[in-house]
Amino acid sequence: MTPALPDSVDATLELLAGERYIADRSLGTALYLSIALGKPLFLEGEAGVGKTEVAKVLASGLGRRLIRLQCYEGLDLSSAVYEWNYARQMIEIRLAEAAGETDRERMGRDVFSERFLIKRPLLEALEAGAEGPPVLLIDELDRSDEPFEAFLLEVLSDFQVSVPEIGIFRAEVPPFVIVTSNRTREVHDALKRRCLYHWIDYPDAERELEILRARIPEATEGLTRQVVAFVQRMRDRDLFKLPGVAESLDWTRALLVLDRSELDPSTVNDTLGVLLKYEDDLAAVRGEEAARILDEAQGELGVPGS
Repeated sequence: MTPALPDSVDATLELLAGERYIADRSLGTALYLSIALGKPLFLEGEAGVGKTEVAKVLASGLGRRLIRLQCYEGLDLSSAVYEWNYARQMIEIRLAEAAGETDRERMGRDVFSERFLIKRPLLEALEAGAEGPPVLLIDELDRSDEPFEAFLLEVLSDFQVSVPEIGIFRAEVPPFVIVTSNRTREVHDALKRRCLYHWIDYPDAERELEILRARIPEATEGLTRQVVAFVQRMRDRDLFKLPGVAESLDWTRALLVLDRSELDPSTVNDTLGVLLKYEDDLAAVRGEEAARILDEAQGELGVPGS
């Protein structure tokens, strides 16, 4: 049986928590309203704060298909909406000619029918399955070009796509739409106006602790607290790319693989590449600065010997 849609903000937060996604109430409210009003939810924030994960856990929690459109520079309609299966069309034409078919108009109608249409994410998302409409994730929209953004504006307005050779495909029930952006460029106001908006920030220490406990329950409480304290302190530094929650989770898992139950300067230096992804940031933190951050973190936790 397909799970029921949440009927309140609390129910939405419970749905997310059931999928081990720890959200604050403002995000839960935005997501609930997006579901209840049938409007796309536009999530902005730094990389690694959990924007993409919202769509994944929503699809899992509701028992719906997740259809993901990963945006990039040069994304076009053939990759995002549809394209024709030209190879199959040519085979069909050759077979028709071999069978003596001479009605070219009829052949044209046959080869430009839906059975030769390759549906890409935006067109596929207009079709509801037996479980109901899918969750459509339009990921990192800021990486796409402005012409594609303008086309997307039309799709999100009417939830329909026109295929000239066939006609209009329209969603009987709109999909649940999550749009994400890392804000590498500004997305046009016209598109944002068609969505509900929420900014996902880095979590505070308390919520980050909850996230690590939920996602990596095998980690000891002491290690989890040290990881959170260290990462929270690191986010106060002037770095090109601050570590997100995704990096906190990866670092904790890496420390478990190395069989570490607590942080020490040598381990921190050896594993900084899990947290930081730019050489300038690594150079700025590695060594004395890493030891200083660790001392601050352990002092805050009251770890002996800090």
